[in-house]
Amino acid sequence: MGQVLGCIQVNQSKVAVREQFGKFDNVLEPGCHCLPWCFGYKIAGELSLRVRQLEVRCETKTKDNVFVNVVASIQYRALPEKIADAFYKLSNANSQIQAYVFDVIRASVPKLELDAVFEQKSDIAKAVEEELAKAMSTYGYEIVQTLIVDIVPDVHVKRAMNEINAAARHRLAAKEKAEAEKILQIKRAEGEAESKYLAGLGIARQRQAIVDGLRDSVLVFSENVPGTSAKDVMDMVLVTQYFDTMKEIGASSKSSSVFIPHGPGAVRDVASQIREGLLQADYAKE
Repeated sequence: MGQVLGCIQVNQSKVAVREQFGKFDNVLEPGCHCLPWCFGYKIAGELSLRVRQLEVRCETKTKDNVFVNVVASIQYRALPEKIADAFYKLSNANSQIQAYVFDVIRASVPKLELDAVFEQKSDIAKAVEEELAKAMSTYGYEIVQTLIVDIVPDVHVKRAMNEINAAARHRLAAKEKAEAEKILQIKRAEGEAESKYLAGLGIARQRQAIVDGLRDSVLVFSENVPGTSAKDVMDMVLVTQYFDTMKEIGASSKSSSVFIPHGPGAVRDVASQIREGLLQADYAKE
């Protein structure tokens, strides 16, 4: 109706291509324009100046023979100063961009191994953008941004990668656990060695104190009781200690059966052993 009356309205963010008798004449900016149809003017079509986005999914193979789906997001727009080229030179911008993306990705990814593809994602995006910018500028389009938004390997490959990662972490955890157990065993052994050393030192001091006490008791008893020898006193002390020991063994509720020789001869043997220990202690002091 607008063209019948000789007027046309172009909406914001769009431009209209005007022709006269089938030949390109001018680009109409947003707003109201006169269009005298009687002179052969007509609108051939409209073109949006907004940034458009195209998502391209490309399947390719890496250097280590792993098939991956590379998803690229291309943001592009028509150049205002090249509207005629964008409208007349290219019939389908999406198909053209998709073809260039396929070409660059399938030329770049096969040179890289799978891990390198993930690491060099930005380099692949840069290569795609450079190739697209050079090619699409001829057709009046500007490449605003190119992003590699996803790299999806085969599901079996992904599962294998996760298992490799999990195995590596389990191996590291086992190593750390073994090191911790090693440290605990070393510390435990050091503690046991120190404990045994202190226990031995305590036993040695205890025996020394017993010997010293027996010696002092024999000397005091010999001085206070005339006519007794040191041997008599020692035998009496040993007999007393012997019966005290027997009493403690019998009184203990947790003691098991203990078989020991009993009789005067056994006491004599115990006495001789203690005397030898007393002489050895005296010799060690000297």
